[in-house]
Amino acid sequence: MRPEKLFLMSLVIVGSMAFDAIETPFGKTDKIVGGAATYAAYAASHFVKEIQQVSIVGYDFPKEELEELASRGVDLSGVEIILIKNLFS
Repeated sequence: MRPEKLFLMSLVIVGSMAFDAIETPFGKTDKIVGGAATYAAYAASHFVKEIQQVSIVGYDFPKEELEELASRGVDLSGVEIILIKNLFS
């Protein structure tokens, strides 16, 4: 839930949007949405009205994830989708 009043500043987030592989003593996943810029944008969307994201993603990055970020007010015009699968692997 977003606060009623958002800060009237803008924020530019530059970083990775990727898949993570996570292994803990309780389980393992090989492909979960991650990347510092992804998480920063989600967190910032609770406090800042204008967010611009700058990153590159492979064509296999989920469109639903991009749509969710956009629905939270994240401007994705600085995100380039390139024709490489698994960009950071």
